[in-house]
Amino acid sequence: MPISKVNVIPARKSRAVIIFSYSKHWPCLFPQHGPGRKHERPIRLEVWQQSIVEHHPEAFLRGLIHSDGCRVVNRVQRRKYAYPRYNFTNVSDDIRRLFTDSCDQLEISWRQMNARNISVARREAVAIMDTFIGPKT
Repeated sequence: MPISKVNVIPARKSRAVIIFSYSKHWPCLFPQHGPGRKHERPIRLEVWQQSIVEHHPEAFLRGLIHSDGCRVVNRVQRRKYAYPRYNFTNVSDDIRRLFTDSCDQLEISWRQMNARNISVARREAVAIMDTFIGPKT
């Protein structure tokens, strides 16, 4: 992007920096952004984006969990035990498919909980995700 279309503003009361960039060319770089609601239009990755996701599925899953997911402790009251699990929620079928495709690539077992939610609950799968997800910041 041209430097004239980039603004850097220090955030108040923190060491963070807010970076803005304005351009009519952003849709060329990120074609999944467009008019309308995400879940009502197809979300397709360009070839170069798909290549990045395939080469870095851990980073992709980390980003998805940090934006639309969580790690929780599921407590089962009748049997008095608890176990960790990851949940991913998104209205878009395409975005949920991107999540599950990356899980499949890493051999992480998952289940469709309902129309909007994916669960990763098997001990081995959670242990794999714990190695690269990390806490939300």
